[in-house]
Amino acid sequence: MIIHNIESLAHPGVEVYSSLTDTRMRDCSEKERGIFIAESPKVIKRALASGIKPISLLCERKHIEGDAAEVISIIDSIDPSLPLFTGERGVLQNLTGYKLTRGVLCAMVRPEPIDASELLSGARRVAVLEEISDAVNIGAIIRSAAALDIDAVIIDSGSCHPLNRRAVRVSMGNVFLIPWLVCDNPVSLLHEHGFKCAALALRDDNVSVGDPVLREEPRLAIVLGNEGDGLRRETIERCDYCVKIPMRPGVDSLNVAAAAAVAFWQLS
Repeated sequence: MIIHNIESLAHPGVEVYSSLTDTRMRDCSEKERGIFIAESPKVIKRALASGIKPISLLCERKHIEGDAAEVISIIDSIDPSLPLFTGERGVLQNLTGYKLTRGVLCAMVRPEPIDASELLSGARRVAVLEEISDAVNIGAIIRSAAALDIDAVIIDSGSCHPLNRRAVRVSMGNVFLIPWLVCDNPVSLLHEHGFKCAALALRDDNVSVGDPVLREEPRLAIVLGNEGDGLRRETIERCDYCVKIPMRPGVDSLNVAAAAAVAFWQLS
C-alpha cells in the first residue's frame, strides 16, 4: 500500500472518513455502488474474506506495524496501489469525529444488493426490522441472527442502514456473513414467498413465543419494531401472529436486541 501522512483534514482522499453519515447511507440507492466504512481489524478481515473490495485504509501511525499489520498485508496482496492514510491520534480523531477502535478504518465498496427471490430461496426463518433507529441495536440483532440460525434479515428503509459503521462493528462483521436486504414492504414480500409473519408486540390476543404452533411453521418471519414505539399498528394487523415473550409481572418489554435474541433462540 502507498502510505500518505496526514497533517490536515484537507488531505485529498480522506473526506469519506468524515462525510459518510447514516443519513447519506440511507439516501444512497441500493442499486448504486456506494462506499461504507469498516472499523477494527477483525471486522475488516471478515469483510475482505467475504470478497468485499477495499478502497483505502486509515490508521494511527503506531498501528502500521501493530494492530493494522495483518490487514495492511492482506490489502497489499489485493492491490498494492491502494492508499494507506496515517497520522497521529489527534489528527485522525478530528477527521472522523470519534475515537478509532484499535486505530483502524477501511473504506470499502458496498456489496451488490441481493435479489429478494435469491435471499428467500430455501430460507425457513427470517428477521424483519422496522424503523429500528439505533445502530447498536441493528448490529446486535444481526449478530444474534447469524448465531441463532436465522437465514436472512430484511430491514425497512426507515431503519439504520446495516452498513452503518457502528452497526457493522457491533455485528462483529456478521453483516458480511448473513444475507440481508433493504425493503420498504417486507411483510407483503414475505407473504408473496409463502412466509407467515409473527409480530413481536404487546396485545391482548398475543400467543406466547413458546407456542408450539410457531415452531411448526415451515416458513416464519419474526417482525421487530422501533425501540420506543414498537411496530406500527398496520404492520401488526398484516401479520399472521402477534407474539409476546412471557415476563415477570411489572416488566412489559425488553430492549429490542435482547427480545430478538430470545425470539430467535426459541423459534429457529
